[in-house]
Amino acid sequence: MGDSGGVEGRFGGFVEVRRHGDGGHVAELLLDRPEAMNAVSTAMAGAVAEACGALAADRSARVVVVASSHPRAFCVGADLKERARFSDADLMRQRPVGRAAYTGVLELPMPTVAAVHGFALGGGFELALSCDVIVADPTTVVGMPEVSVGVIPGGGGTQLLPRRVGAARAAELVFTARKVAAAEARELGLVDILAAEGQDRGEALALAARIAANSPVGLRAAKRALRLGHGLDLRTGLEVEDAAWRSVAFSGDRAEGVAAFNEKRAPRWPGE
Repeated sequence: MGDSGGVEGRFGGFVEVRRHGDGGHVAELLLDRPEAMNAVSTAMAGAVAEACGALAADRSARVVVVASSHPRAFCVGADLKERARFSDADLMRQRPVGRAAYTGVLELPMPTVAAVHGFALGGGFELALSCDVIVADPTTVVGMPEVSVGVIPGGGGTQLLPRRVGAARAAELVFTARKVAAAEARELGLVDILAAEGQDRGEALALAARIAANSPVGLRAAKRALRLGHGLDLRTGLEVEDAAWRSVAFSGDRAEGVAAFNEKRAPRWPGE
C-alpha cells in the first residue's frame, strides 16, 4: 500500500504498480520484464492478472495507466522461448493464466490509458487494445503477427481490433500479420494520440491526471455504459445508458458536483 492507502508495489517480480498525483488517484501498472522486452511468460501473465485484480478492488484508483519500463518496447507479445518448451498439456494449462492477464486489463472498472513506445506486437498490442485510450510515440510499431507462427490473436485481438477499425481493416491486419509504424497506426485508428518521442508515458500520465479530476463514480459508470452499450441496437443501448445514469443520479458524487459548481469551487469527490 502507498501513502494514498491504495494498491502499490511489486507483483510477481514482473509488474510494478506506482501511484501518481495528489491522493495517488492515478495508478500506473508498469510492465517490468526488461530482459525479455516484456514478453508475456506464464509468470508475467499471472503478475498482470494479480495486479489488475488488486486495482479493480481499489476504490482510490480513478485511472490506470499501463506502461513499460523497457526503452525499446511496450511488450513483444507471448514468450515464444517458453512456449517452445511446452507440451500440449502445458499449453492448455497456461491458457487460463494468459486469458486472466488480458481480461484483467480489459475489465478494470476505471478508465485505462496505454502508454506505448517501440514494439507492441501480438499479445503486447492486445494489452494496449484492452485499454480505453492508447497514447503512442513515433517509435511505436504495432501488429498482430500470430498467423505467421501458426496461431491466432488469443488475448482479445480478433474482437477488439474490429471494434476499433472495422471488420475489413482488422481482417487485413490479422491475415497479413504486417507491422504498422506509428504514423499509419494513428491514421488507421490503431492508436489514439501521438506524443513526441519518449513522451508517451508523460502524455499518458498527464491525460490520466485530467481524467482523475472528475467524479470516480461518474467515470466508472460512464465506462460501464460505453463498454456494455457498444454493438447493441440504439434502443437497447439507451437502456444501458439509463441504468448507468440511475446508478450515479443519487450518489454523493453527484450531490458534491452540483454543490461545487454552484459554489464555484473544485469538487471534493466522496467517491460514492
